[in-house]
This record gives sequence, structure tokens and C-alpha cells, in this order.
Amino acid sequence: MTTQNRNPDFDSLLPAARLTRRSFVVTALGAGFALAAQPVMAQSVIKTDATGLTAGEIKVGELVAYRAQPAGGNNLPTILVVSEIFGVHEYIADVCRRLAKLGYLAIAPELFARYGDPRKLTNVQDILSSIISKVADKDVMADLDACATWAKSNGGDPARLGITGFCWGGRFAWLYSAHNPAVKAGVAWYGRIDGEVNDRTTRWPLDVAGEIKGAVLGLYGGKDQGIPLDDVESMKAALAKAGGKSQIHIYADAGHAFHTDYRPTYRKESAEDGWQRLQAWFKQHGV
Repeated sequence: MTTQNRNPDFDSLLPAARLTRRSFVVTALGAGFALAAQPVMAQSVIKTDATGLTAGEIKVGELVAYRAQPAGGNNLPTILVVSEIFGVHEYIADVCRRLAKLGYLAIAPELFARYGDPRKLTNVQDILSSIISKVADKDVMADLDACATWAKSNGGDPARLGITGFCWGGRFAWLYSAHNPAVKAGVAWYGRIDGEVNDRTTRWPLDVAGEIKGAVLGLYGGKDQGIPLDDVESMKAALAKAGGKSQIHIYADAGHAFHTDYRPTYRKESAEDGWQRLQAWFKQHGV
């Protein structure tokens, strides 16, 4: 993780507001990659087409989201996809299409929609101060709940619900798995494990290790400058003490954001191995 992106997991999220038009600043998704994440490393970007899929922007109430699923599919295993601080831009949409090609209904909500559009800001620090610092955990949980309900009525199988998240979203892969007992499995990509508690950011993965009913796989980089290995080891110990099915895998030579194929942090070998582990983990745990 670069110095510029040192704090992508300064999480928060606010009270469970009703999904009304009045609540949202962002009501539509844009195209392409977030400005603050550029320049894009074009040579490594994975591009997944939508052939055979139903894919594109949807509304969950007034919450905008990206959805991809096999065309005509029904009773599909469902994966909630939680973005990094850059919101639902092309990388997250492509992850949804990759999952849809595997037979999933994948849905990525724009969880920053009440506060602004991180895709349009050119500076990571501006995103952190003007958007991320205002988001509250309660809102994220409510929005993810709404997406799970939407999926149930639009081709998803509620008995096969999973979640995956990246960086800022990796934290919520842990937290939502503790929040919603219907989540069978989750994969948390380098989500921050511990930090400051306030009225918006109320708990951390380390706090909920004993409350996860399903199984979460944490994927972390041994050279991540923003997530101390001591925290990762503490999480491992807490999971072991809880006696559940969750596990952590560390890529010793990878840093932060090693799955982001559009950024210099991308590490192809670790990313591809992590993706294989994700698929095996979901299958193993009934998603």
C-alpha cells in the first residue's frame, strides 16, 4: 500500500436511514475507473464481457447498485460485493461480472451514495475526509440487508448468500458476516482488522470474531503497510478461540490491494491464487 493510499480502511457508516430519494446524493453510476485511482495500469486490467449475462445498473429502493447474473438464471447463489473507498467503478463492476460468469448473482451497492461520489474526486485524502469520514456502520448494514432482500426477489437464493469485499469493503465482509446469520460464507480481501471506535465506526472485525455464524476467509498481504501483521495474528487467534470455520491466509510477499489489477499494487500470482481460494471457499461452505 502506498503512502497516498495509507488509510483506505478509515471506515464508518451511519444510522440505518430509509432508502428514499431525499437520502441520496448519488443516484446513478458512472463509467470507467475512479479518478483518484488513475493512471490505470492498462496492461494488467482484467476485462470481463457481459456475454450471457444480465448486467448493469439497478436501483434497490433509491440506492444505486451494479448487478451481474447469468441471463435468465433463477435461484442463484448470491454474492454481495463491497468496494474499496473508490466506490462502484469499473473494477468492482468487473468483479461482479467475473462472479456472474461463475454462476452467481453478484450485486455491488454504492454505499457512499448519501455523502458524495468518490469516483469523481481526484485525491485519496479528499475521499477520506469528505466522504469516508461521514459514513456510518449502521447505514452499510442496512444497505447490504436491502440488497440481500432485493436479490431474493430477483433471481437469488437466500439460502446461499455470501459476501466479498476489498480494502475498505474487506472490513465489512467480516462485520456483515457477524451481523447477518444468513451469510454462509465471506471472503475479506485485506480489510482492516482493528482501529478507533466512534459513533460511526462502532466495531471492528477483531470485536466480532466470536459472532460469525458462517465462515469468512481473510486474505492479507505480509507486506501491507497499513494493516499490521500483529493485527492479522490477533485476528487469527480470536478466530481460533471462537472455534468457528473462519480462516486467514497471508501472502508473504504481497502488499496492500494486491488484487486490484488496474493499480501498481497488483500482484498477479497472489491475486489469481486468492481468486481460486475464493471460489473454493464459497463452494466448500454452501454458496
